[in-house]
Amino acid sequence: MIRVLTSFFFVFTFVFIGASQNTVGLLSYEPASSYDGYNLMFPHNQANVYLLDNCGEIVHTWADENNFRPGNMAYIMPDGKLVKAKRDAIITDDDIWAGGGGEFVEIRDWDNNLEWTFELNDSINRMHHDIAPMPNGNILITVWELKTEDEAIEAGRDTAKLAQAKLWPDYIIEVNPTNNEIVWEWHVWDHLIQDYDETKANFGDVAAHPELIDLNWDTNNGHPDWMHTNAIDYNLELDQILISVPTFHEVWIIDHSTTTAQAASHNGGMSGRGGDLMYRWGNPATYRAGTVDDQKLFYPHDIHWVDEFVDFSFPDYGKIAAFNNRVGADFSTANVFIPTWDMYTWSYTLDGEAFGPNTFDKTFTHPTPTDLYSTGLSSVQLLPNGNTLICSGRFGYSFELDSEDEIVWEYKTPLVGGNAATQGDTLSINNNLTFRLKRYPTDFSAFTGRDLSQKGWIENEPDSTFCDLLLPTEELISNYNLNLYPNPAQDMIVIEWDYSMHPQFEVFDILGRPVTQFQATGGRKYLDTSTWSEGIYFIRIDNVVTKKVMIAR
Repeated sequence: MIRVLTSFFFVFTFVFIGASQNTVGLLSYEPASSYDGYNLMFPHNQANVYLLDNCGEIVHTWADENNFRPGNMAYIMPDGKLVKAKRDAIITDDDIWAGGGGEFVEIRDWDNNLEWTFELNDSINRMHHDIAPMPNGNILITVWELKTEDEAIEAGRDTAKLAQAKLWPDYIIEVNPTNNEIVWEWHVWDHLIQDYDETKANFGDVAAHPELIDLNWDTNNGHPDWMHTNAIDYNLELDQILISVPTFHEVWIIDHSTTTAQAASHNGGMSGRGGDLMYRWGNPATYRAGTVDDQKLFYPHDIHWVDEFVDFSFPDYGKIAAFNNRVGADFSTANVFIPTWDMYTWSYTLDGEAFGPNTFDKTFTHPTPTDLYSTGLSSVQLLPNGNTLICSGRFGYSFELDSEDEIVWEYKTPLVGGNAATQGDTLSINNNLTFRLKRYPTDFSAFTGRDLSQKGWIENEPDSTFCDLLLPTEELISNYNLNLYPNPAQDMIVIEWDYSMHPQFEVFDILGRPVTQFQATGGRKYLDTSTWSEGIYFIRIDNVVTKKVMIAR
């Protein structure tokens, strides 16, 4: 169920009425509190990548042929190029297939001209889920590789965990688009341990080697898609790679400063441990260092370092964010945690037998927790203004929380099985699958000199007037020059304005209840707030410009 105007930030009657009629596209929006930017979306079951403004209107489209589907991510580069992963819609004859399967990685310019393509989908390899464009122009890609039943048994796999007589462990490749060459790779198959069969390879004490992966840890009923890696990120400062391994309910960190030969070994690189895991977190039971009570991650998605579009002054810079899908039977959360990094030893430290931390640094949920639930897909993004953007992928429902955990923006992907939904439609689970939603700031270099005018909507019969009522023209905003101070205030607020000789003011509390209204003259008003309770209030002038103020004593 979608909550419309959850926190009544839209305290205006005409906005409430407009939003209450919306079932797809933009559901609610508080412009003064939302982070201004453009939202990149690559919905499932169709071929196009969309860039939307905060009103839910298309400002740019990278269209593709109808026989293609997401495979699954797309990213805008600082120069305005799009890097995207896609696949053919028909997968019936493919040798390797599971949810999230890909096939191609492309680079397209702003005008959608194809500049480069890389294909990997054959009988023994298939790219899948995510890619990570790197600052040097290369691209990291997650790939499945086929291991036969014999290969898996020789490596020490329990035969009872080979339901289809094969296994698809993951590996990572780094591709250079300038020469189409794979310049680095890492395979999980080189970093295994097992205590099932002492006559086979990789036999050892799982608990004594958290840097290695237990070949017989299995939560996928023996399906070949053993790991299902669904997210990859790169940290230039550390030269490390981060991946999300949902069937292990973990995040792993790998040293990228290695050569390919070192990455296949247990030595080398800045970490000194080659391609062995530098860090793993979320479920210490995978290396016998904890029980179910110690588990923190539950089939996570969108694992990434919090460092894009923010700087060192951002309080969460360098932390790791994750969408935590299956925390409860009917709810999900988004979380941030601080990895136990020691720059002096260039390693992640253990807290006893397990990697720390013991708890999350932050947890985000919906004001109605069960309104945020997705067993798969989904994303979280910490925005530079302190807000948090969350996408519940199976319902195509995205919302933005401000620093007070109040909803200031909501959007429902307006598609039904890849076709445009109509305003008024009620969408159910999996009708409008959305892998992630990503917001780029308005001043992102890719947008310089680009045409970002509004170009219509994805949905049919859109509510074309809703956002017009919310957003006065820039000229009006500039003319009023409404200013409130101090903010936060205690017993008095000074209101200053231009443009209107006898403006009408209205004040509302955070629940939308009127506090006071008055007319003022002279360009300045000293407003007595000594009797107001502590909290957030909205001051509106002439039904045009609204600003938020806090009373704190």
